[in-house]
Amino acid sequence: MKNILVAIDFEEKTKNLLDNAKQIAKKFDSKVWIIHIVEHQTEVVGYPESFQYGVQYMNLRTERAKELKSEHKIVQEYSNMLIKAGIESEGLLIEGPTVKIILDEAIKLKIDLIIIGSHKHSFLYNALIESTTSCLIRKSNIPILVVPI
Repeated sequence: MKNILVAIDFEEKTKNLLDNAKQIAKKFDSKVWIIHIVEHQTEVVGYPESFQYGVQYMNLRTERAKELKSEHKIVQEYSNMLIKAGIESEGLLIEGPTVKIILDEAIKLKIDLIIIGSHKHSFLYNALIESTTSCLIRKSNIPILVVPI
C-alpha cells in the first residue's frame, strides 16, 4: 500500500480523515495524496450588453480566483502537516465532477487506498440524492476506507 488518496471537503472533521491516513501511511511507509475537488463554474457565454456587466463579470472571476487560491493553500497546509510528521505527501486541488476526478486521479497516481468521509443523512435524503461516498463505492475497483464524519 504505497499510495493513499484522501478526498477532503474542508469540513471540520477533515483532520480525522488525515489522522487515519497518517496512521496507515506510517505502518506501510505510504505516500499520501490529499485531493480537494471544486465544482466547475460555467462560463457566461455571449457578449456583455454594457461596460458595467463586463466589470461585474471580471469581479466575479477575480473573486473565484481568490477562493481557489485560498483553498489550494489550505490543501498545501494539510500536506505540509503530514510532511512534518515524516510522511511523504502532496496536495491537489482539481476542478470538475467529484467522483470522476477521484477515480481518474486514483488510476493516474496508482492509488492503493482511497479514504473519504461520510456524512449522516436522513433516509429521505439518501433516497433522493446519491452521495459521493456511495457512488465511489459502487464505481471504484480500489479499496475505500469510509470514515464517519
